[in-house]
Amino acid sequence: MKEAAACLFSLPQVLLVGNPNTGKTTLFNMLTGANEHVGNWHGVTVEEKAKTFDCLGKKMSLVDLPGIYSMSALSFEEQVAIDYILSHPKTKIINICDLNNLGRNLSLTLGLMEAGADVILAVNCMDKRPLNKVDYHKLQELLKIPVVEINAGKGYGLDKLKKLILSDYSPSVPASYVTSLSENKDVFTAIKILEGDEHILAKQGLKTDKNTFDTIQKVANARYDYIDFLKKECFSTSGRVYGKSKFDKIILNRFLALPIFLLMLGAIFYLTFFLFGKWLSDGLSYLLDISLGRWTQSICLTLFGESSWVTHLFCEAIIGGANTVLSFLPQVALLFLFLSILEDSGYLSRVAFASEDIFGKMGLSGKSIYTLLMGFGCSTTAILTARNMEDKNSKIKTALVTPYMSCSAKLPIYAVIGGAFFGANNIFVIMFLYLLGLIIALIQSYIMEKTVLKSKDQSFILEFPPYRFGGLKRTGKVLWDNIKQFLIRVGSLIMTMNIIVWILSNFSFDFSYVVESGKMSMLESFGKILSPIFVPLGFGSFGAAAALVAGVIAKEVIISSIAMFNNLLSDGGVGMSIKNPSSMVYFPSSASALSFLVFSLLYCPCISSIAVLSKEVGKKWTIIGIIIQFVVAYLTALFVFNFFGAVNRWGWLATLGVLICFVIIMLSVFKLIGVIKKHHTCKGCDGCK
Repeated sequence: MKEAAACLFSLPQVLLVGNPNTGKTTLFNMLTGANEHVGNWHGVTVEEKAKTFDCLGKKMSLVDLPGIYSMSALSFEEQVAIDYILSHPKTKIINICDLNNLGRNLSLTLGLMEAGADVILAVNCMDKRPLNKVDYHKLQELLKIPVVEINAGKGYGLDKLKKLILSDYSPSVPASYVTSLSENKDVFTAIKILEGDEHILAKQGLKTDKNTFDTIQKVANARYDYIDFLKKECFSTSGRVYGKSKFDKIILNRFLALPIFLLMLGAIFYLTFFLFGKWLSDGLSYLLDISLGRWTQSICLTLFGESSWVTHLFCEAIIGGANTVLSFLPQVALLFLFLSILEDSGYLSRVAFASEDIFGKMGLSGKSIYTLLMGFGCSTTAILTARNMEDKNSKIKTALVTPYMSCSAKLPIYAVIGGAFFGANNIFVIMFLYLLGLIIALIQSYIMEKTVLKSKDQSFILEFPPYRFGGLKRTGKVLWDNIKQFLIRVGSLIMTMNIIVWILSNFSFDFSYVVESGKMSMLESFGKILSPIFVPLGFGSFGAAAALVAGVIAKEVIISSIAMFNNLLSDGGVGMSIKNPSSMVYFPSSASALSFLVFSLLYCPCISSIAVLSKEVGKKWTIIGIIIQFVVAYLTALFVFNFFGAVNRWGWLATLGVLICFVIIMLSVFKLIGVIKKHHTCKGCDGCK
């Protein structure tokens, strides 16, 4: 691995630089054959990525840098990009710009030229009807740098781009632009400030007084004046506004935005869990059972006999456990597909805009919305995107609450347990769990904002791309990448954990097979120590406790453990098996099953998320976050179990009445405490007006 990395960075490098949402990562994928995540928002790329590519027969290294708007950093990932650019002054840079936003994107181009960078301007035309038409020859003549038109998604213009990479030319800042800058005093100082951040100011011994900021403003004005000149000379526009759509009047309506989003989620869940997804999942489960499952069972019976522990290990742990998780592959793939379509279409950017005010009041930055939305896919990768926040406290809060999001690894838990106890109503249970995770995250963030992690004001730049379909090729890549990652997890981590859990549940501490010896298994001994903790939550069986412990490694292991414990694959009666008092995982009622689902949603991040949290926010906050999550999960599951238990006994109206009375009493108590505290504080206080 180290040798490969050394070889990669020993090759001639080309840097890929551009504003967010210009097609930068799409171009990286097209040139290198990679499949990096592509998003419609700021901060998708949070660190530099490098991969080799064939540049007309010459092997080179392409470095994809995080998106930046200028050479002045406002966040972590922007500083990563700027530091890399400044530390590689002689390296060729592909500056990708969006044809529809070329006027604004050119500000970064001029900043790169001011820094003396060796720039190739690649203008990306992604739409069939672009807003602008450009005279590329004249633009190249005025800027004094190579300019090429490309389509990053379809590969148009890439051969011409590669020829420019290999060509020799002497970049220079246009004389007319230099003249406009030279009208200002202390131009060098202003450009240095525009190139860097606070640490660059300190390094240069500069002070950000009023005169300095006035100079910055003059240079910025000169830059945009020159861009206006380029637009007059080289552009012709259609008059349409980029990203503007008639649908936005409905989708961004303050009263309709949330209901539309909920209806969209409901439709996705229905297609994924009940209609198309269930049919595919049942079909795959049947195929796995009649092929791999029965074939393995037949061989094991022939070689080892029915009573051999080896037969049970292969049939229950290795094949059975893996088949249980694999049968949900179509549903996981469908969920990723729908989320990818929503993201590529530009809809999720509008959801982020519509909910930014709510998130801001809860102590989260607008950038936090992207992190939490990505948490619906995978918490581990989502936590990494919290890096793009310039405020440390916002970063910590966002990272700590991201594991509350219902990631794809939890879907099999909802499908099996929810399907067994709630049937067709499971769609409402799933929506409840998704929304519950988000609500808990916002409440925790609000409490932290008012106590220990007060946030500062942050910049938040949001772009509305036009509504578009990402294309079949892009969609296929997303599907394949997620399927591949799921299969890798099943074939490595999940299967390993299944074997460990099976051994612990079938062997005693003296390693005797419990079926033959009749002794208590290691897992049963351990589970009986933990199970009393969960009795108030309604699932006090030692198998449920053991499944939750195993779920810390990977959430998918929870359902494969339950399948092994209850022998779900062979008896065919999922609901009956889980409700059977003799089973290792026993839920006596729908209230206890829902309590288990809530606890599984909230209780603890998986081990990979814990590792990323430790790296991003430190060990102290990681430990605090895990403790808070466990307490929140316990109290929430306790409330859910007792609330729905009360509903079963008294009915909905009586239970809601009791709950409303309790809330009114608590609010009255808090209000009374506030009045008493205020009266006591103000009495005899000279400083209070």
